[in-house]
Amino acid sequence: MSQPISVLIVDDHPVVRRGLRALLEVQDGLEVAGEAGDGGAALALAAERQPDVILLDLKLPGMDGVAVLRELAARGIRARVLVLTSATDPASASMAMRCGAAGVVYKDVDPDALVRAIRAVHDGNLLLAPQAAGALVRSAAGGDVRLRSLTSREREVLAELARGRSNREIARILGVAEKTVKAHVSSVLAKLGVQDRTQAALVAVRQQRD
Repeated sequence: MSQPISVLIVDDHPVVRRGLRALLEVQDGLEVAGEAGDGGAALALAAERQPDVILLDLKLPGMDGVAVLRELAARGIRARVLVLTSATDPASASMAMRCGAAGVVYKDVDPDALVRAIRAVHDGNLLLAPQAAGALVRSAAGGDVRLRSLTSREREVLAELARGRSNREIARILGVAEKTVKAHVSSVLAKLGVQDRTQAALVAVRQQRD
């Protein structure tokens, strides 16, 4: 039987931490590695308990979430970080991704979706809230020549790929036929020189980190 995914909760509000703990403790295959209310405590617990995933708020007293992300990388702590934030401006999400976050979701996320997000980033996937994904792809398109080669529609498709949407879901969202989406996805992969959907989304993220 596989080991449960250990999750460190980092948020400065005790009520939020308590709610997250209650949610995670009833999930199969998840366990809470600990709680921290500030950046310093988060770094200490991350080093001590080596969690698989860190749920990280960006607004923390003293050392904010972005500083925590940078310090985690500097210390070689390999936990996957899922940012769970109320800061809905796309710039915050982009900065978090540049500094090493594996995903960004907002605090109004559905509890079941949050659990799926934790499992997704643990499995090595990139996960972005819809607003963050669109902003990230648009801003990254200015730097990487491969991204600049995408049409506006292909960038829309790439943004949806970054959100983990299926071809059928993308077709419904964009109001086009599924076979049209399939063609756009193939074109995006070819232009970016990648093999799959996750790699395509990572191109945009890596451009933001460079």
